[in-house]
Amino acid sequence: MDAIRKQATKLREQVARQQQAVLKQFGAYGGSDGIVADEAELHQHQKLEKLYISTRTAKHFQRDIVRGVEGYIVTGSKQVEIGTKLSEDSRKYGAENTCTSGSTLSKAAISFGRARAQMEKERGNLLKAFGTQVAEPLRAMVMGAPLEDARHLAQRYDRMRQEAEAQAIEVSKRQAKVREGTGNPEIAMKLEAAEAKLQDLKSNTSILGKEAAAAMAAVEAQQQRLTLQRLISMVESERAYHQRVLQILDQLEGEMTSERQRIEAAPRPPPPPPSVDSMPPPPPYEEVDNSNVFTSPRHNGSINGMEYFLGEAMYSYQAESDVELTLSIGDYVVVRKVANNGWAEGECKGRAGWFPFGYIERRERVLASKVAEVF
Repeated sequence: MDAIRKQATKLREQVARQQQAVLKQFGAYGGSDGIVADEAELHQHQKLEKLYISTRTAKHFQRDIVRGVEGYIVTGSKQVEIGTKLSEDSRKYGAENTCTSGSTLSKAAISFGRARAQMEKERGNLLKAFGTQVAEPLRAMVMGAPLEDARHLAQRYDRMRQEAEAQAIEVSKRQAKVREGTGNPEIAMKLEAAEAKLQDLKSNTSILGKEAAAAMAAVEAQQQRLTLQRLISMVESERAYHQRVLQILDQLEGEMTSERQRIEAAPRPPPPPPSVDSMPPPPPYEEVDNSNVFTSPRHNGSINGMEYFLGEAMYSYQAESDVELTLSIGDYVVVRKVANNGWAEGECKGRAGWFPFGYIERRERVLASKVAEVF
């Protein structure tokens, strides 16, 4: 509809220019002060047309912002719902977890759930701000009375201008009849009445045009100012939201990183001792010979079947027969024989016997006080 109105206005201006050219061509018509020859009024008309287009474009932009914000609110509300559910599930796991190896994951789940709940609350506040500070003011202006009143004034001005143009043509026709010299006083009276009506129309058109232009200019200024303010408000709200979310995430990351460092710094429990279930029982002392015993290498690489070495017990072992040796963690053992079936024979704290060879680690250097404990 606006495009048709614009095209019609251009056609009227073109016709007006053609009429003006005709009036200038025939000097006899030069006495007519037709509205089409009024440059000031033409300038006023062009200005009003630009204001009309400007306010219409700004109105469409405001409407686009409102639609975009409304869509963002709908989508964001769904994201808040999903994030809140994730927060609840995380905190529920943290509170109900029965893991036997530690509570590290439970603590992390509770912290994550709490942080997620805070972030979703901030997102909800952002969506609320978008609705109250952006969408509602712009929607009110799009549907408001000032814009509609100004547009109605512009439309009234346009209709009155068309009427004035038609009256100018009527005056020109009556002036032509008077110049024909018929001498009919009725024709002269009608010409005077037509000219008076034309002057009234010109005056009213000028006044109405100024009123419409002032109203449209005020609406245009209000549109520009309000739209810019709402855009700035939207940017500030979103910026504040991201800053608060960043603070929440920084705190959450700090808590989780601290917990991880604490775990990494804590001493790790030793691995479980090698299984002895699949090992055969240790041989009696009288059955030990060179066929099933490994000798221990010297430091110079030579082999001596009688060389002993010291070992430190890494696991506790409880003897199950008279030929076995009970060990405690940290005990030092003089290893005298190592059998190929996984058993070793040695002496510790004045007692001798067999024990699982995998339960000790060889030590090259031992404090003298520890050596004394062996015997």
